[in-house]
Amino acid sequence: MSKPNGQQTHLIDEEKQGQALDEQKALLKAFCGTLSQYFGGWQKLFRSVRDGRNPALVTYPLEGLLSVGVLMYLFRLGARRQINYQLRGNAPSQAKFGAWFEVEEVPHGDTLNYAFKKIAPGEVQEVVCRMVESLIRKKILYRWRLFDNFLVAIDGTGVLTFRERHCEYCMTRKLNNGESLYYHPVLEAKLVTVNGFAFSLMTEFIENLDPQADKQDCELKAFYRLSKRLKARFPHLPICLLLDGLFAGGPTFQLCHDYNWRYLIVLQEADLPQVHRTYHLVCSQTPENHKQICLGQQQEIIQEYHWAKQIDYRDSQDRHHSLNMLVCQETRSTRQADTNTTTFKWLTNFIPTARNVDTLTNQGGRLRWKACTEPVEVSKTKASISRKTAASI
Repeated sequence: MSKPNGQQTHLIDEEKQGQALDEQKALLKAFCGTLSQYFGGWQKLFRSVRDGRNPALVTYPLEGLLSVGVLMYLFRLGARRQINYQLRGNAPSQAKFGAWFEVEEVPHGDTLNYAFKKIAPGEVQEVVCRMVESLIRKKILYRWRLFDNFLVAIDGTGVLTFRERHCEYCMTRKLNNGESLYYHPVLEAKLVTVNGFAFSLMTEFIENLDPQADKQDCELKAFYRLSKRLKARFPHLPICLLLDGLFAGGPTFQLCHDYNWRYLIVLQEADLPQVHRTYHLVCSQTPENHKQICLGQQQEIIQEYHWAKQIDYRDSQDRHHSLNMLVCQETRSTRQADTNTTTFKWLTNFIPTARNVDTLTNQGGRLRWKACTEPVEVSKTKASISRKTAASI
């Protein structure tokens, strides 16, 4: 077979470039259709965000700059300078952006930085809340509820790290070599579904706002702040929180009771030892609280359930809480005839029964990992766009 000559190679390259442009156009068309159908387009989406720039110096409409920030995340560009390399000069992007906002080209990354520094973060957060609210009102997410409750997974993630202090609000940590690490973590609430979606609902930054405080901010403090904001913004939304063992304690149980929220909290062996002891005692007296099911195409997954109801727990403030504990022992068989067994435990205020324990587990408790297993760089990009573009780093 003869090798392609230079002209043939050039034609092949042009053909590949043409295919790539066609794919970009198709993706942009699909994206525009989704944006218009569910959120009414860019102008409606960002209508509540106020522009703090001098009107006499404005070239790009604010919704245009915000849309580039969204595309920066969607395309995983990672930094503002990538806008210049990837979007400016990109024919399909330039054409679509011009049609959207009646401007000649995609704005420079520094233009975003200038505009975003003058935007109130709370107004951008409200855009995110309205987007999820729109999906809920259109009943797009109704089929993915757990016994009429929307599943909200809450988990922390690191965003930015520095060797030198970045700002007065930095969290600090001493490394083994004696150096200090400065960082900005966030606590993120995501509405998750069993079919794989994770919609950002609300974000709470973990940062040292009080310079006189004896202790640093932490996930627990941020959780209480986030929960208060979440209840205020969605007062009537039926919520089931999916949490890890860090939040297993009296304040969380009381908060969920006061807000009329459900919860499924992952429990480790070392968490709440008194609850574990009571669970084993109750299980020994209620052998009927047991169920086994088989899953998988070849029935290769065996799930064995045990549960205990109304476990009395007294917290540090001498408040009594009635807890339910659900345990799933899952055994997976492989083609090599090996088996792997994993045990999962949850505390919940759902009442477990033989009819619902597998639903609580497979369509509830185990979805918390969707908030954790979303690619780290994606979560970091989402959280850092508002911070990185709002400060000169």
